[in-house]
Amino acid sequence: MTASTTNSAYECRQQIRHGTITGPTAGLAPGYVQANLMILPKPLADEFLLFAQRNPKPCPLLAVTEPGQYEVPAMGKSIDLRTDVPRYRVWQDGALTDEPQSLTDVWRDDLVSFLIGCSFSFEEALVAAGLEVRHINQGVNVPMYRTNIDTMPTSRLSGPLVVSMRPFKASDAIRAIQITSRFPSVHGAPVHIGDPAQIGINDIHQPDYGDSVAIKDDEIPVFWACGVTPQSVIATVKPEFSITHAPGHMLITDVLNTTLATL
Repeated sequence: MTASTTNSAYECRQQIRHGTITGPTAGLAPGYVQANLMILPKPLADEFLLFAQRNPKPCPLLAVTEPGQYEVPAMGKSIDLRTDVPRYRVWQDGALTDEPQSLTDVWRDDLVSFLIGCSFSFEEALVAAGLEVRHINQGVNVPMYRTNIDTMPTSRLSGPLVVSMRPFKASDAIRAIQITSRFPSVHGAPVHIGDPAQIGINDIHQPDYGDSVAIKDDEIPVFWACGVTPQSVIATVKPEFSITHAPGHMLITDVLNTTLATL
């Protein structure tokens, strides 16, 4: 179930916490930053911090918690990372074992949470500029793809870059590049434009995550680095235990998108 786009970030979190909102969060609480989530035990979390610093396009960090901390006061009123995401993913040894709506049964005192910038935040600026964001208009999740582009590894963490895609006419694609370049903390400018095969995507209509969207004959696909990239890292290195958001199901914060713009 989704909610009205007029709801505030706090109201949306309350509805998520109580199970009223269970679907993707694109278009909800316009004006507010949404965040990807990566949660790891502290020994590996220390290394993920280095991984994120080496890979700022897919992993732009908005906040990092202390071990066991599930509140993030700097990001919003009464945020509870255990309950305020519509759907989570729990991983064991790199295998997806559950997709719960709450983490209260699996929460541990050694878990460190990383809030990572999300492209849903710059979509507000695209819409304000009169550009159509196709997955919002179609009421589906944004399409996301694993690529043949390697992230910069650390000693224990590596994996392919994941990208999200939005189709535009050529002139609109240029405008989208200009707009999103102003938001480096939510992935910034695209990493690829045009032929998906050049980045290892064999079928643009079969995303690895999210939903397929229509691409018109006069449009080209535009690809941005995506905060689902940590899930490709999990699949590659198979950590003993980890938690993420389900793709497209974000934490909605009280931070305004306008505060992230660089110009």
